Amino acid sequence: MADNEILQMHDLKPAPGANKDRTRVGRGEGSKGKTAGRGAKGQTKRNHVRPGFEGGQLPLYMRLPKLRGFKNPFKVEAQVINIAKLVEIFPEGGDVTAADLAAKGAVRGNAPVKILGEGETTVAFNLKGVKASASAKSKIEAAGGSISED
Repeated sequence: MADNEILQMHDLKPAPGANKDRTRVGRGEGSKGKTAGRGAKGQTKRNHVRPGFEGGQLPLYMRLPKLRGFKNPFKVEAQVINIAKLVEIFPEGGDVTAADLAAKGAVRGNAPVKILGEGETTVAFNLKGVKASASAKSKIEAAGGSISED
């Protein structure tokens, strides 16, 4: 092909050495015959070793501990907030809902809220849409507040 000719589709061919024949093993002494790349004698040469077999040693899947227990994918965990934190966020008391707590950044808005009894309060909280522990309920009601879970 001369320098000034246009390259045509029928002139294209692979680069030298790009197309190599597949090595056909086990087809005679001249070309990877005899052991066919499998090495010398033994079980692996004869292709009878199952996956995970460690030559008679106790296999890894038997050495590791069994999976124990069960994790419920539908379990709903409440977000907890203490009375001390509640007083810190709402020092004046008043009506407080789970949405108000989420708006202040105390809890996330996608899970139920439970009030725990750590801390003291003197202001009255009217909590709506939250759960409360027995100690938290008694402290809030002693300060003149109320709790409703609806």
